Amino acid sequence: MGCYVKTKAILHCSSEPKALNRRLYKILGDLEVEIEILDNPFQLPLEALFQMAARINKKRSFLFVSKVLGKHIPVVPEVSLLSGAALAYLYQKHCGGEITGDIAEIVRGIVNPEAAAAIYKGVKANLLPIPEPALFIGFAETATALGHSMYAIFSGPAKYIHTTRDVMVESEPTLTFEEEHSHATAHRCYPSNVDFFRGDEPVVLVDDEITTGKTALNIIRDLHQKHPRSRYVLASLLDWRSDEDIARFKETEAELKVTIDCLSLIRGQIKVRGAAPGLEHRGENVMSKPSKEPQIYHHEAGRFFSHVPFSSMNSTGDVNIKPYLAFTGRFGLQGTDNEKLDEMIAQTAALLKSKRAGGKTLCLGTGEFMYIPMRIAAEMGEGIYYQSSTRSPIHPFDNAAYGIKNAYSFDYPDDAEIGYFFYNINEGQYDEIFVFVERSHQASLESYVNALKLTETPTLHFVHFN
Repeated sequence: MGCYVKTKAILHCSSEPKALNRRLYKILGDLEVEIEILDNPFQLPLEALFQMAARINKKRSFLFVSKVLGKHIPVVPEVSLLSGAALAYLYQKHCGGEITGDIAEIVRGIVNPEAAAAIYKGVKANLLPIPEPALFIGFAETATALGHSMYAIFSGPAKYIHTTRDVMVESEPTLTFEEEHSHATAHRCYPSNVDFFRGDEPVVLVDDEITTGKTALNIIRDLHQKHPRSRYVLASLLDWRSDEDIARFKETEAELKVTIDCLSLIRGQIKVRGAAPGLEHRGENVMSKPSKEPQIYHHEAGRFFSHVPFSSMNSTGDVNIKPYLAFTGRFGLQGTDNEKLDEMIAQTAALLKSKRAGGKTLCLGTGEFMYIPMRIAAEMGEGIYYQSSTRSPIHPFDNAAYGIKNAYSFDYPDDAEIGYFFYNINEGQYDEIFVFVERSHQASLESYVNALKLTETPTLHFVHFN
């Protein structure tokens, strides 16, 4: 399925200040989004956080393309890790806990990527002592790393798990819920400890963006029915809930007799007008084959990591028996696991750093497998950028103000029926790309390899964790 898409058309894309707290984003055709900023607690500039793009999704026509998440746009990995740290500091302040670092420095690292590595190192050396036990839950697929990077800034009795789209063969999910406007809607939780969700500690739900909040309310209802507690917190980079959405949260609080607090780096409201043209198709293949075959290497990093003996079943009923990594967050983590994971990451980064032969290097996570590759990337030396592939189809348009300049499609290695994408890689932009795949074998990577060849990158490294 691999193809490269770079759309050029006479379409207008711009952002214009309407007022001090309002902006109008003209995305594609007559599709435009007006935003009003209601709260910006750390005074982050919007242009450091996102750009806009047209989404190929009937449920929602546009996307805030994050410039800090490490998903669609390549970032210095520490910038993404600092965005999670910013949410951690926001939560610590909300709880009245001790602040051990300087939030102004975290903001500086987000806005100035060249300063991010040193600042993140300082943040990791001065963890926030969590004032009370808390359970963090990151939403798949885009917030698996964001939730983990928020949780990892705390010391003390904190736990973390992320939801997954995968279906395990050996276990039934402890939690299941639906996402309202995602390209893939089902979320599942598979904690390896049956008591993971038991307790009365507050639950902190972490997502990159809240549009309506319905997804969060869905998981709160399911969790509250099975393991009730009195407090929930929703932490996100962006919160665009309308007055009607906020009222729905109040109604849920009254119905369940709980509190649901919402924390975000940016809170505002949006108005959408018009529609983008010609988004029924996924584009045309503009390059049949690369001009030169790349050097391809495969590296095995599984020996540095612990595994769990779960297998998964894909949409056609095929079973993948390769084990998962234990400390991704998919099966639950607690504070005592963090130092072990740090050591595993350092060992892997040292190996891969020794394999580098180029200057400008991209590290590419795959789907939900984001945090561990991001952390490894942060320790592989200078000239490193990070992003991840995704199952979200987005319309590419080659314009400086538009969030998705080009698109590459391929078959997901664990399920050829699922289309995957990576974005914003120009031909010949990098000397080499390190691709991180958690549990795929070489034979299942053909489509992925073919798509990566179209980037005209001289060297491709596949990092396996089997």
